[in-house]
Amino acid sequence: MSEQKNLIIAIASSIAIYWGFDYFYTPIAHPNAKAITATQSASSLATSTVLVQSQDLIIPREVALKDDQRVRISTPKIQGSIRLKGAIIDDVELTQYKETTDENSSNVVVLTPQQTKNAYTASFKWIAKDGTSCPDENTVWKIEGKDKFAELTPEKPLVLFFDNKKGLRFTRTIKIDENYLFTVTDTVANSGAAPVLLQPVNQISRYGTPTTGGYFVLHEGAIGVLNHSLTELSYSDIEKKGAIQQDTTDGWLGFTDKYWLVALIPSQTVPTHCSYEYHAGSIYKSIAVGAEVTLDSGKTTEISNNLFVGPKVLKLLDAYEKKLGIYRLELAVDFGWFYFLTKPLFYVLEFFHKLLGNFGLAILALTVLFKAVLFPLANKSHRSMARMKTLQPKMEKIKTTYGHDKVRMNQELMNLYKTESVNPMSGCLPMLIQAPIFFCLYKVFFVTIEMRHAPFFGWIHDLAAIDPTSLFNLFGLIPWTPPAFLMIGAWPIIMGATMVLQQRLGPQPADAQQAKIMMIMPVMFTYLFASFPAGLVIYWAWSNVLTILQQFYINRSTEIDFANRKPAKHKKR
Repeated sequence: MSEQKNLIIAIASSIAIYWGFDYFYTPIAHPNAKAITATQSASSLATSTVLVQSQDLIIPREVALKDDQRVRISTPKIQGSIRLKGAIIDDVELTQYKETTDENSSNVVVLTPQQTKNAYTASFKWIAKDGTSCPDENTVWKIEGKDKFAELTPEKPLVLFFDNKKGLRFTRTIKIDENYLFTVTDTVANSGAAPVLLQPVNQISRYGTPTTGGYFVLHEGAIGVLNHSLTELSYSDIEKKGAIQQDTTDGWLGFTDKYWLVALIPSQTVPTHCSYEYHAGSIYKSIAVGAEVTLDSGKTTEISNNLFVGPKVLKLLDAYEKKLGIYRLELAVDFGWFYFLTKPLFYVLEFFHKLLGNFGLAILALTVLFKAVLFPLANKSHRSMARMKTLQPKMEKIKTTYGHDKVRMNQELMNLYKTESVNPMSGCLPMLIQAPIFFCLYKVFFVTIEMRHAPFFGWIHDLAAIDPTSLFNLFGLIPWTPPAFLMIGAWPIIMGATMVLQQRLGPQPADAQQAKIMMIMPVMFTYLFASFPAGLVIYWAWSNVLTILQQFYINRSTEIDFANRKPAKHKKR
């Protein structure tokens, strides 16, 4: 009865794990399904049918880019443009990231003009307390030097100016590095007779409520680190609360998607008032308001801010932290509660990737490393399980003899375990240790852009997506794409097969019915793992293979040791 109870608990726990993952983690869509576009393409950045403009004013992105006076952005990793009206950065395309794994796929677009659907912009302006004319979103800036062919490159900054004809001259220098960081430096000179009270206002604006994946383990929405504290707000949070405000002297704020980040990085030494705001028409803003500056006649003031627009590459974010003194910029990568484990785990995986040149091979190497580190514990556990297997005839004899007296039967079984130095619970220890490792790997595969579109061998072209094959179309032999719930690929089946073999090498339930029920477990896990990233399935399958080899060796050596072992002497009672 005790074994049946434990079996029921095990099955119930497995079902709970299955539905828990299904509810909280929301399976990743199949690459051939329409949902994948919302996850991996630019449309995931901001999708909505409700914009501040009426629908008939929304124009195609290509048309919007041609209608305005613009200065081209040209770097090895970014192409786009800056709109001279407002000096707004609203056209950023990532040349090294595609929407899909198709080689002809278009580049990922992060920022796009306000007149377009999915509008997403960054702007920098000034306000004056006395109503003095200052540059805003409608100000047409001029290019310093009247260079008709001006463009922004890492080697050549863009210099703009605006004269309000009332004594204030604003000069804006925009620089971009070889990666994804803009530096915007504003210089204001007062040639008027009276002092002016100025204040810089920088903001990131999203027009329309973005479509997010809705994953429990991944934050998408407003984000920032203000006063050494991580702030994460969903779009519904901002809409409900209206405006969330905080003063800080360091940190950053902006919006994050699964893989992309747009963040304002104010001066890390000047007090800044930060806020997340919701405006009518489904407009979401991250705003950084600098300290007021009294600019006396004949004086000049200067302020510099940074803007990050690009992929959340962990090493790059870490490098910006050190270079610019930005506090915890790497928290934009949502490693979650197990951050102290997940981030080091990612760096180990990346080390193997550099060594082997393939993230799939890096996963295999990482699994071997785990097995080596956990070998002493796993070895003890497997030996105990192997001993349990050799003791099954004796255990069956005890159950037959004392089956009518459960108390006596349990006493005799415990005496047998003690005499033979066997711990029936030791087989659970490796699984308990693997649980946090499995979860951390899941986070690594799910949130890090380094895993996005990372290929393995054969049919796996994206380790962060599910196995694209399916048993139900004979792995592509039948020209038919099954629905998502039938997408059970080759790797999940391989993983399930290794689970079956692993069960066979372990102690078998004495009851035939129990043994049949236990065979359901690999089927359930095969179906569950079919919705996981392919890289995670490969890890688990390879881990099972290594466990099988270790278990086979230990079973053989234990059988030999048991056969040569002298019978234990029992004390007379």
